[in-house]
Amino acid sequence: MGTTTAYTLDKLQDHGLFFVDSGEDVYKGIVIGENSKPGDLVVNPNEGKKLTNMRASGSDAATNIASKRLMMLEECMEYFQQDECIEVTPKFIRRWKVILDEDK
Repeated sequence: MGTTTAYTLDKLQDHGLFFVDSGEDVYKGIVIGENSKPGDLVVNPNEGKKLTNMRASGSDAATNIASKRLMMLEECMEYFQQDECIEVTPKFIRRWKVILDEDK
């Protein structure tokens, strides 16, 4: 559980597209994006950048993250897999994986 960071999303954007933006709250099991390869990819989107006292010139360049893919409820219903559910709140429509006892 935590908040997504631009640093981590920037590192992960080569793997596919996102359904979340930087700064959004996420929790275990939430689907944050679509992998460009078949299958699921388990990641930690709230990992922060390691801070040190030493900085290299240009090492803190601005991240360029593609905007998230917005989906309406009907699109989510067509798009989700058998092992996923849709969570609808006033602010978000999210997909998350169903975690069964045998998956633990």
